[in-house]
Amino acid sequence: MKKAIFYTQAALQVAKSFSIGVNKEKCDACAKSYSNVINNLSDCQRLLNTNDKGSICTLRTRLSAIKIDVTTCDNQFGGNQPPMLKAANRQCQEVISMLLVIANRLATQTKETATADHNTATDHGFSGHLQIPTPTPLHIHSHRHRHSHSVGNTPLPLSPSSSPLDTFSSDPIFSTFLSPDFNPTQFSSAALSSGSAASRIEKLQEGLRLLDSQLRNEVLSRHHDLLHQLSSIKVAESSLSSLRSSLSSLQSSVRRARAELSDPHRVIASQTHQLNNLHSTSLLLQYTIRTLRLIQKLRNLVDSQPDSSKWDLSKAAQLHFEILTLYNESHLSGIDVVDTELKWVTEIGSKIREEGMKVLEKGLESLNQPEVGLGLQVFYNMGELRGTVDGLVSKYKQIAVKSVSNALDMKAISGGGYGGGGPGGVQRHGTPQIGAGAKAREALWQRMSGCMDQLHSNLLAVWHLQRVLSKKRDPFTHVLLLDEVMQEGDQMLTDRVWDAFVKSFASQMKSVFTASSFVKEIFTIGYPKLFTMIENLLERISRDTDVKGVPPALTSEGKEQMTAAIETFQTAFLALCLSRLSDLVNSVFPMSSRGSAPSKEHISRITSRIQEEIEAVQQDARLTLLVLREINKVLLLLAERAEYQISTGPEARQITGHATPAQLKNFTLCQHLQEIHKRITSILAGLPTVAADVLSPALGTIYGVAGDSVTSLFQAMLDRLESCILQIHDQNFGSAGMDASMDNNASPYMEELQKSIIHFRAEFLSRLLPSSGASSAKTETICTRLVRSMASRVLIFFIRHASLVRPLSESGKLRMARDMAELELAVAQNLFPVEQLGPPYRALRAFRPVIFLETSQLGSSPLLQDLPPSVILHHLYSRGPEDFQSPLQRNKLTPLQYSLWMDSQGEDQIWKGIKATLDDYAAKVRARGDKEFSPIYPLMMKIGASLTENES
Repeated sequence: MKKAIFYTQAALQVAKSFSIGVNKEKCDACAKSYSNVINNLSDCQRLLNTNDKGSICTLRTRLSAIKIDVTTCDNQFGGNQPPMLKAANRQCQEVISMLLVIANRLATQTKETATADHNTATDHGFSGHLQIPTPTPLHIHSHRHRHSHSVGNTPLPLSPSSSPLDTFSSDPIFSTFLSPDFNPTQFSSAALSSGSAASRIEKLQEGLRLLDSQLRNEVLSRHHDLLHQLSSIKVAESSLSSLRSSLSSLQSSVRRARAELSDPHRVIASQTHQLNNLHSTSLLLQYTIRTLRLIQKLRNLVDSQPDSSKWDLSKAAQLHFEILTLYNESHLSGIDVVDTELKWVTEIGSKIREEGMKVLEKGLESLNQPEVGLGLQVFYNMGELRGTVDGLVSKYKQIAVKSVSNALDMKAISGGGYGGGGPGGVQRHGTPQIGAGAKAREALWQRMSGCMDQLHSNLLAVWHLQRVLSKKRDPFTHVLLLDEVMQEGDQMLTDRVWDAFVKSFASQMKSVFTASSFVKEIFTIGYPKLFTMIENLLERISRDTDVKGVPPALTSEGKEQMTAAIETFQTAFLALCLSRLSDLVNSVFPMSSRGSAPSKEHISRITSRIQEEIEAVQQDARLTLLVLREINKVLLLLAERAEYQISTGPEARQITGHATPAQLKNFTLCQHLQEIHKRITSILAGLPTVAADVLSPALGTIYGVAGDSVTSLFQAMLDRLESCILQIHDQNFGSAGMDASMDNNASPYMEELQKSIIHFRAEFLSRLLPSSGASSAKTETICTRLVRSMASRVLIFFIRHASLVRPLSESGKLRMARDMAELELAVAQNLFPVEQLGPPYRALRAFRPVIFLETSQLGSSPLLQDLPPSVILHHLYSRGPEDFQSPLQRNKLTPLQYSLWMDSQGEDQIWKGIKATLDDYAAKVRARGDKEFSPIYPLMMKIGASLTENES
């Protein structure tokens, strides 16, 4: 059977090839014959695949018909048949002949198998005829390796060691059938092309006989298993037959159900679609009617008032929004009656927007909250609130930016006097035509003022818009309008406008600073005016937007941004201020010369210029402090230059002759510096305290330089007066007898002291001290202070050394009292009013009566309160015994040395020195065995004890 299938496939391939060739030759008869051949071969293949014994007869009939068709086709061509077709037709005839032989043999084998099965069944006690089915291809495949050889039709016994599979695997022809990649078409093509197809067929027939014999043996050996499988197959066939019947009944029921349900379903689907259309049409009609009604309402509202400015804009906007929303959401486009009305609705919407914007802009211009609220409500009802607000903010931003550009457009300011320009219409050099500078300057300031006013009104309008948005809510939804315009984290409306303006303003200022020398000069020189403009703008905005519960239009950061925009001009202005004042100081005090001192006019120019600089910026505290810092630098420079002009040689310190030119120059410098200090101090009196703090370092330096110009002279005069007073120790105040004439004259040292004071007054002090009002504390100058200090020192120095005089007789006391009177008179007339000296004068007035008191009266005298304790203690030495040594005597010091030591010590240290002498005196008394001390000893101990108590 396998061989028959194989040859059938080979014949079918050859027939198809031949049919293609016949079609090319256009032989209709042959084409028809080979078409029949191909169809019959296909039927044969199908019959062989059924593996049925009854199909063998049909196979033989088909093969006979095929052979006739092939022969007929061969006769059609006669001797003119093409070589290729001729070879193919011959091969096809050979294969068909081989198939007929195989079919005949299969028929013979079928008969023999039936006879043997009948005999075997009789031997095992079976009765009746049992037909054994032909093994399926699966059986053949599984047992092909166990087929054995047979001679003719008689099977031979197989030995266990021999097997057909061994023969087939070694045979070059049969081994190809064992390959899993076996291809029948390739095998048949190779056999036909080799030219030995007949021998190959015989070889294959011999193999088939061996396989058939082996297969027969296998069937006989497994007879019982095959019968069991056959009964199982019959049961399966019975079940399948019942299943087929059930399936057929089910299919019939399904067909009936489909027939019964299809019509109702079709009707329902049709009616559902119709209902859907009716519903859509109904909704469309409802939306159309509602839209027309809303349009009619809007028309009635519009027709009721011909003047559009008197419409109920809020209601009209709401109706307009509802109409358009309903039209778009309900897809009413294409309905003629609605489309016709919609054109009118669109026109009315434009009028509503126009009127709403008029109301809104009018309200913003007049800062009218109801009008602004109405305008915002109109656009909210129309669903256009955010876009409208953004448009307004953008409009105000553009106006603000444009105002800056127009203000700084030098081409427009100068009336087109020159062409070309940098940013903002400013020419590179930015200089107007000759003679037009003043007009251009005035025009620039006017434009800047207008720019500030424009910005103020714009920012105030935006702030007012923001204020109404933050307060107004929709009356129906209660939604805050500000929430519709701004989201969380968005910038405030006023901040948007302000940031845009500041950015443009800063850019324009930077441009004109570098591109226009004319504008740069105006804004640099007039920076206080520019700064005042900006400060006034910021103040006005802050004041006008200072409303409780509403954020102001400007923050501190925004103000700082505006101020920072003109920092370049501020820096230039301060540099110009410093340069102007420094140049003036350099011209008055040149470094190249130390000649004559400057005049009063020069000094007055400096102070006046300083006052002008301060007054120019006095209205702003911040700018005032900046200018004062520059003035502080100038004053330090002035002090440095003045110090350089001061003479410090011997000529500046001489006091015996007339005033030298160097001294006169120093006097002038001192007076000039005093005048500067006085004028600047008086200017600062009207400024805040912080202003004085800024200038205090420079004023202190000027004051110190002014004092340094005459300090050396005053020190020389004081040294001279002290040397005269020291001569008191050369006088004899202990003599008991003295002429009366001597009593009326001052001591020689006092006369010399008086002459020196009078000389100092005539040559020096008269030039240094003010002509009048010297005693007024309010007008005390540096020289007045120095003279006061010198007068106080002279009185204290005299009292100190008068208390050291020892011995002191009664006549000596009278003489010393007269010297004190002369000293008081000389100081009062030539140096300083003694009554204004305070403690030194009171000490002098107290010491005079003290020297005349008895020792017993000293302890309780109130005069002691006006005298330093050291003066009283030193005076008491003059009343003690000779062996009672003073610290001067005990330490063997000169009066000058002891005086210098006292200058460096306090009263407590002086008492310690005195206490040492008292201890020495007490030791001497005890050593002598005396029972009493001098009366001054307990008094001095008492005074010293009180001094110690006061210090503790």
